[in-house]
Amino acid sequence: MGRLDDRVAIVTGSGRGIGAATAKLFASEGAAVVVNDVDKDPAQETVEEITKAGGKAILNVDNTVTFDAARNLVAQTIEEFGKLDILVNNAGITRDKTFHNMDDEMWDFVLDVNLRTAFNNTRAAVEHMRSEAKKELEGQGAPAYHRKITFTTSTAALSGNPGQANYTAAKMGLVGLTRTLCIELGRFHINSNAVAPGFIETRLTAAKESSEDPNIGIPEGIRNMAMVMIPMGYPGQPEDVAKTHLFLASSDSDYVSGQVIVVGGGVVRY
Repeated sequence: MGRLDDRVAIVTGSGRGIGAATAKLFASEGAAVVVNDVDKDPAQETVEEITKAGGKAILNVDNTVTFDAARNLVAQTIEEFGKLDILVNNAGITRDKTFHNMDDEMWDFVLDVNLRTAFNNTRAAVEHMRSEAKKELEGQGAPAYHRKITFTTSTAALSGNPGQANYTAAKMGLVGLTRTLCIELGRFHINSNAVAPGFIETRLTAAKESSEDPNIGIPEGIRNMAMVMIPMGYPGQPEDVAKTHLFLASSDSDYVSGQVIVVGGGVVRY
């Protein structure tokens, strides 16, 4: 038996990195997964990896920076799999500059991808989750089970990070959203939690000097400094974060809500 048998999950930003690792892990634990990413090709690869391994997955490329797109994402999920139990708000991007050099476009873009999409996805998901839980409350006195919403925030948001005012503001916004939803949705047994990765090996933390996209990655010197600050002495992998999302999505965490779990090798003692 899998830890997510008979569960249906949406994982945003799941074409690469943490999102892809989370989608694949969820599927291996029995969930039917909607792989959402605006980059179709890597997202399709994630779907194919899941289905070749015997799991269930479908592709969705809605850009949920608009609420209509988020509603379509949820509607497609329910049409295909009949329900929605788990939402992982993982989509994220960086565009780094010191604060005095940051313009409106760079600020808005990063907040849209990291925060607004999570707001829209969660609004759309809660419409369904809360409605189903209310029916169960009225019919049997309690929700049938716990539905789960998780967010990927960042240790950069908890401690601050030079050159990332936009990113840290967006990611800290997810912490506030996590805690407020915990209070508002608790009676419906909808758990809201966040995972805060530290230095994880993804394209966002790759050396900028060798990155295919000049807007993505960090300078090699800063990468080396970050490594030195990790008490465990090595960077994390996307699977390390995925395992924490799995815990929060599973019944093991039914009495855990409103929490931020740091996955950083000890880099932040939070």
